[in-house]
Amino acid sequence: MALEKKTSFDYEIRGESKHIQERTKTSVVEDGKELSYSYSRRVLSPDTDVSAESDEVKALANAVWTDEVKAAYAADQAAREAAEAAAAAPAAEEAPAEESSE
Repeated sequence: MALEKKTSFDYEIRGESKHIQERTKTSVVEDGKELSYSYSRRVLSPDTDVSAESDEVKALANAVWTDEVKAAYAADQAAREAAEAAAAAPAAEEAPAEESSE
C-alpha cells in the first residue's frame, strides 16, 4: 500500500505566435491504481529563454519558433505596449488662459 506521485506532461502549439502550452498532470497512485489527479498549465511565448527547459520543450521551441515567428511576436508586443501607453496617457488638454486683473 505504497502511495506514489507521478507527473506527466503534454504539449499544444497555439496561435499565430506558436505559444507552447505545457500541461502537467500530477497523479497519486496506490498499488497501480490512480486515486486522484490534478492538472496545471503554463504557456511559453516566443521570447522565452528555454535554455533551462527540458529537451522536449527545447525541441518544440526550435521547431516552431522560427526567426519569422519571433519577429512577428516582437512586433505584436511592441504594438500592444504602444497602444497601452497611448490609452494610459491623459488626454492633452490646453488649460484656459488666465486673465490678468490689472
